[in-house]
Amino acid sequence: MTEFRSIAGPLPSIPDDLTIPQFIFGTQHPTRPSRAESIPWLIDDHSGRSIRRAELIQRTRSLANAMSSKWNIRAGDVVCIFSPNSTDYPVCIWAVHTIGGIITPANPAYKADELVHQLRTTRAALLIIHSAFLDTAQAAAREVGLPADRIAFFQAPPRPFASSHSNLDELIKYGSSIPPIYTELRFKPGEAKTALAFLSFSSGTTGKPKAVAIPHYSVIANVVQMTAHYKLDDPTQKNKRFMPGDVGIAVLPFFHIYGLVVNLHFLLFAGLSIVVIPKFNFSAFLDSIVRHRITHLLIVPPQVVLLCKHPSVKNFNLSHVKFCMSGAAPLSGELVHELRNVMPNSAIGQGYGLTETCTTVAMIPPAQHIATVGSAGQLIPGIVARVVKPDGSLAREGEQGELVVTGPSMALRYMNNEAATKETFVDGWVHTGDEVIIKNNEIYVVDRLKEIMKVRGFQVAPAELEGHLLLHPDVADACVVSIPDDYSGELPLAYIVLSDSAMRRVSGNAQAAVQLKAVLAKHVADAKVPYKQLAGGIEFIDAIPKNPSGKMLRRVLRDQARKVKASSSEVRAKL
Repeated sequence: MTEFRSIAGPLPSIPDDLTIPQFIFGTQHPTRPSRAESIPWLIDDHSGRSIRRAELIQRTRSLANAMSSKWNIRAGDVVCIFSPNSTDYPVCIWAVHTIGGIITPANPAYKADELVHQLRTTRAALLIIHSAFLDTAQAAAREVGLPADRIAFFQAPPRPFASSHSNLDELIKYGSSIPPIYTELRFKPGEAKTALAFLSFSSGTTGKPKAVAIPHYSVIANVVQMTAHYKLDDPTQKNKRFMPGDVGIAVLPFFHIYGLVVNLHFLLFAGLSIVVIPKFNFSAFLDSIVRHRITHLLIVPPQVVLLCKHPSVKNFNLSHVKFCMSGAAPLSGELVHELRNVMPNSAIGQGYGLTETCTTVAMIPPAQHIATVGSAGQLIPGIVARVVKPDGSLAREGEQGELVVTGPSMALRYMNNEAATKETFVDGWVHTGDEVIIKNNEIYVVDRLKEIMKVRGFQVAPAELEGHLLLHPDVADACVVSIPDDYSGELPLAYIVLSDSAMRRVSGNAQAAVQLKAVLAKHVADAKVPYKQLAGGIEFIDAIPKNPSGKMLRRVLRDQARKVKASSSEVRAKL
């Protein structure tokens, strides 16, 4: 049997009796670098305020006490966070975990219907929001029957709600003023492997977003795996890639698994300070990198494109950056080369992982300064990988097939979705849906077998967009495919078969066709988060190609769309 394993050394012990906050706040794990108490844990980007371990522990415990007193949040209850990044975002996470609750982080750009799906799927008992997204939160809460007093705010709510809704500072003050009424969650050996910490949403291999059930142990395991990969506990290593006193930047959203596990929990465990940025603005991002002397950038390909192409970059000296890793979507060799000119002293590479693998499967190895072109990284300790060919046999090194992985960090299942669980989680192995080649212990992503596309690093399921398009009376059939884009990686393009009445209206009338495309694009935009919108365009087609059993031949239209795009790009280049 051909299996691939990390060559980075053995996997250290992973505690299976700790909650995530107990692990993060504790100092007992032997791989953990020693951090001086004077080194901040979090830094607010705007104000520059530093927050250290003692303050984070105090805020976490006080908030846990307040949640227990005010809403009776207990073990197994789900709390949804609907907010951009904040220095109190991890406090909310750890407070809920302290009392045995489960966090489901939601994208604050969601429209009401998308938030409804998440609240309903997870049966959330409490919603903590940023006030800018109150309208969406209220609409979703009403739809699922969540009482108005079960909405709390990160900051002071708008004036009409000030007397009836709590904010975090008030809750923390209240929680610290009353005797402790909560019982901190304590696991027996092995219980952390099944006790849920997160219900993080992923589109999996197809369909609408699904709640990935992630236990405390999976997050802890992945942090230990990454620590072992970079040998952070090796006293003989000089110039370690991550060191206490280094400064990372949290521009990746904490609701995304990459930002949640790697950018937040791993960097904190490694001893770094994290500058927390609520919203990505490129010019402000550059200013923050220089102002805070950022040493570590964890980013996604669209941000790499801006670093390489945006004219304002030349006004900033980024020579102090010593590590830059891109993830969530493939990064081209050309961009890596251009990035070297922008950050001449930085190690540059990629990582690979999924929500379902919580999180990292591969990362740029510690010995590499510039990653191997096309590589998504080297397998980290504890990961076992197989490459399965179409006939079900296992590929050897250098042969192509679907990546299937296992290890201590794998998620457990999709919540309340047995069919999707059976498709992805098989006997402890996760079927990634990515077609890869493994060579020299490094993963090269060749294509996606699954239908999911990646837009700016976010998963987009064609079936979700097709289902929504079919709700429009002018649409008889639809197929959504991806087309490549330099900035976003991929963009959704919809092939649409019109109803008979719509076809009569647009036949021979180019202006009517343009207007109808705009109407259909708005139909999607009104209901879906921006990265799910049809930025790749809409094309009318007589029929969607299907096989004899009626299954949509998506690849036929995808290949057709990419040929058209390539031809138009060649024409523009000649002009």
